[in-house]
Amino acid sequence: MSDQPAALSIRHHLPAASTMTRRIRGGGVALATIAVLVLGADAGDARLRPHPHGVAHRAIHGADYHPPYAALVVDDNSGQVLHEVSPDEPRHPASLTKIMTLYLLFEQLEAGNLKLDTSLPISVHAASQPPTKLGLKPGQTVRVEDAIKGLVTKSANDAAAVVAEAIAGTEEEFAQRMTLKARALGMSGTTYVNASGLPADEQITTARDQITLGRAIQTRFPKYYAYFSTPFFIYRGMAMNNHNSLLRTVDGVDGIKTGYTEASGYNLVASVRRNNRHLVCVVLGGTSNAARDARMRQLIEDYISRAATERTAPMIVEKEPEPQVDAFSLSSTRSITLVPEPAAVAQPTPADVAKPAVAASDPPAVIPPPDPPSNFSAVGAP
Repeated sequence: MSDQPAALSIRHHLPAASTMTRRIRGGGVALATIAVLVLGADAGDARLRPHPHGVAHRAIHGADYHPPYAALVVDDNSGQVLHEVSPDEPRHPASLTKIMTLYLLFEQLEAGNLKLDTSLPISVHAASQPPTKLGLKPGQTVRVEDAIKGLVTKSANDAAAVVAEAIAGTEEEFAQRMTLKARALGMSGTTYVNASGLPADEQITTARDQITLGRAIQTRFPKYYAYFSTPFFIYRGMAMNNHNSLLRTVDGVDGIKTGYTEASGYNLVASVRRNNRHLVCVVLGGTSNAARDARMRQLIEDYISRAATERTAPMIVEKEPEPQVDAFSLSSTRSITLVPEPAAVAQPTPADVAKPAVAASDPPAVIPPPDPPSNFSAVGAP
């Protein structure tokens, strides 16, 4: 079966379609119409293909569905918002998710826990991810640098799962770390449930949050951010162009990531530098690759001249996580009585054996703490 996007709203990007009819024998004659769809290259961040475990990533909306649009343009030097449309409304990130996956991977590289030539094991779960993918095989390994390049060019879902499992053990645990990192960066409208951006109702973000992440990853990891400008990648003899065509067509664009699912529409975070000016822009919910890219080009040309040439905005930094406290520390009226441990009882000597045994004193009674006030509530870990 040919790879097809997990979308039924194909009217936006299909250049052609043809049908063919064949006879099916056995118990009678029937006609079956098979649609052969010719697809665009970037329709591939989430594709429709039978899952190895029998679960298909099916379309979740009808043919008349129009993904909601959002956009934001920020001057990175000044921090000023130059353009916005629904910047705080919830949207599905699709493969923009992989920006955060790479953020956590870059952390591991910076800390020295991983190296670019570290071999990462490939699990059955990682290898079974639907396209787009590198075609990784379970039981084999992939180098960290190859995983990075596969993520930034091909938007490889199998590589995202490999990275997640290498860092956190499971993709589910990794997604929880991604969400915690989002909170630390101030991305209050973003929740992750997987490392790739494959369709999930609970995986949401906002245009403002994606701007925050797009700016933060550049300032925090300038060395590794350069991978987002990789024009193409050759892996095991297979050449893969970067899905972000603006790298090849718009002056000054240096990254960062495309994304597509049926629910999200066509997404793009872009970074452009010209004459000491620097814009970070987001378009969410484009109706096609071409429409999304055209809108992004227009936003860049409309606002690049208005951007500042000197940096005055503070860098985006992570907030320290709030300390987790147990129930005992939540109320100042609750007291804890410290009880000394009972004194050790000396072992009898041979000379004492004949003497009558003397009972040791009972230890002091443990007085339980008073009941908490009526307004006390126990709060678990966030």
